[in-house]
Amino acid sequence: MKTIALFNQKGGVGKTTSAANIGAGLARLGRRVLLIDLDPQANLTYSLGLDPFSLDASIYELLDGKAALADTIRPRDGFDLIPAAIQLAGAELQFAGIPGREFLLRDALTAAAGYDYALIDCPPSLGLLTLNALAACQAVYIPIQAELLPLQGLRQLMDTVELVKRRLNQEIEITGVITTFYDPRKIMQRTVLERIGELFGGKVFKAPIRVNVALAEAPGKGQTIFEYNPDSNGAADYTALCQEILTREGGQNG
Repeated sequence: MKTIALFNQKGGVGKTTSAANIGAGLARLGRRVLLIDLDPQANLTYSLGLDPFSLDASIYELLDGKAALADTIRPRDGFDLIPAAIQLAGAELQFAGIPGREFLLRDALTAAAGYDYALIDCPPSLGLLTLNALAACQAVYIPIQAELLPLQGLRQLMDTVELVKRRLNQEIEITGVITTFYDPRKIMQRTVLERIGELFGGKVFKAPIRVNVALAEAPGKGQTIFEYNPDSNGAADYTALCQEILTREGGQNG
């Protein structure tokens, strides 16, 4: 199983949207996918139609050792989800005194069998939960909005991943950069896309995610873009992105 963390320390960059739709897109291409909501805001959980206030078991109980992995998994349309619950907001303090606290998620995922990919939706901050995600994964995908301001924090983000690599997880690498909210008609956005390419080279996915109203509407219906509007530009863009992911991994696209 390849574990991928979607991480950016800035919010509003399409991180949760990308987690949901990459997971759904890979599942549509025949891969077994586990999505993990590690963000106390529970946006991924909401986006996929679950109420974080009414869950019997969630990622919180899994990390706390009160639930087995199988008890936290919620089947969706072609993929599985481990949702977040409201209790996760207190996890930073509750788990702070536990020895090996950075590896709670990694240890819990050893029981995950039969999946090709696990995708982790990280909090938009560097705390204990994000460290758990980075310690558990082999790859990091960075969603970045095609604007100048989100570009400014990339160096700090790269330094964070490098620090985790030195101290917690030698396997971790930034292997993908996803350009989101892209409007090819705007000269400034094309310039930003070029700058991202200068910073990350071949790690930038060739398929940017264009601005698309359906991508903004789908989470309100508790659906992925493929359920909500499979004929939209958003569905086409995430399909192209998932095909590119599989090509990079050396797999077939169907």
